[in-house]
Amino acid sequence: MANEAVAAIATPPGRGGIGVVRVSGPHLKAMLASLIARETIPRQATRADFLDADGAVIDQGLALYFPAPHSYTGEDVIELHGHGGPVVLALLLQRCLDLGARVAEPGEFTKRAFLNDKLDLAQAESVADLIDASTAEAARSAVRSLHGEFSRRIGDMVQALTELRVFIEATLDFPEEDIDLLARGNVHEKLESVRRRLADIIGLSQRGQLLREGIHVVLAGLPNVGKSSLLNALAGAERAIVTDVPGTTRDAIRETISVEGVPLHLVDTAGLREPHDAVEKIGIGKTWESIATADLVVWVSDLSRPETRLVDAALTASSQTAPCLHVLNKVDLVGVGPYRSTQYGRNEVAVSVKSGLGIELLQTAILEAIGWRAGGEGVFMARERHLQALYIAKAHLDEAAAKFIHVELLAEELKLAQEALGSITGHVSADDLLGKIFSQFCIGK
Repeated sequence: MANEAVAAIATPPGRGGIGVVRVSGPHLKAMLASLIARETIPRQATRADFLDADGAVIDQGLALYFPAPHSYTGEDVIELHGHGGPVVLALLLQRCLDLGARVAEPGEFTKRAFLNDKLDLAQAESVADLIDASTAEAARSAVRSLHGEFSRRIGDMVQALTELRVFIEATLDFPEEDIDLLARGNVHEKLESVRRRLADIIGLSQRGQLLREGIHVVLAGLPNVGKSSLLNALAGAERAIVTDVPGTTRDAIRETISVEGVPLHLVDTAGLREPHDAVEKIGIGKTWESIATADLVVWVSDLSRPETRLVDAALTASSQTAPCLHVLNKVDLVGVGPYRSTQYGRNEVAVSVKSGLGIELLQTAILEAIGWRAGGEGVFMARERHLQALYIAKAHLDEAAAKFIHVELLAEELKLAQEALGSITGHVSADDLLGKIFSQFCIGK
């Protein structure tokens, strides 16, 4: 890989004012000289004509040259900023291919940045998360990860575990020294400190995953209780058809909104009842499928129809595959104001979708039901693999605390916890521990 150049169109498909072709690889100065007939100053934009093999002008724009290692990938990088038409960009890309580059694989520029130690794995993944961010808060969290905040927290944890293992490995390797390094090094207190710090990181990472993935919220209930009206109220627009005719919603209607920066993927479903025709039966079947895969079920009831509450209770009892939030709609028809209640083990919010009363109360309840806490400062983007690695590390640290008096088992659990954390950033090496031991103890004496 390191001996070949790769090239790709770096801007989205379609027409645009500006399009960018990027090339990365070794010794690209000769390629740049063939592409433009002007000298360039590294890391400064140069206005130039982009030339084909016969010297004819393909396009004109700005050329930038980033010599290695001071580039995004750590290799020589050329960027050609021209007009954003698909034909001219394709011609420009083909010219780069003719000059010896090959078409880059998806994510290959960032992969090269990782392999050349410009980014660690967590930072590399945050590049994609920043591009895919669906809310401003998600984008800010991705930037924090890209700038290395998540990686630094993980690195501090790995460093702390390395220092703990230094004492423990020394105790195992040199019992004749008869030094109680565990007590002298306050290993127990340090282990508990590491466990607390890991718990904080897990909490921030769980919130970061919510920002990245969003929450799949299914609106369910009997016909004509206000599910479609609730979708429209939350979305702030008429996304679903609302009528007084039961069974109007036949298929799931999906809308993504943002509440306090958290993406909520709302799904309005067909009302649950005995189907009157084959089409409605299919829609009701899809409702149960949506409920089965939801992160949160918002069960909507009609306060003005108290006889339906028993039916609601029976249906919700059979759908407990996810947390359930009960919305009691139409408070305006029964003469009460919006409120929240947790009586009888039911998490309830009373609102009037028609008038908008209680909608903000409901938004807060939705976020709390999925474990979100207000204030995203310090949250960094996290993926499922990050959380799994953190959970594995936590399990090993819990085992280490339980086996503290068994030094061999303690050492193994700390090693496994360190490896799990190191997998997040891609920095897993036995040499780290070895170097630390050599620097602090006279092993060769």
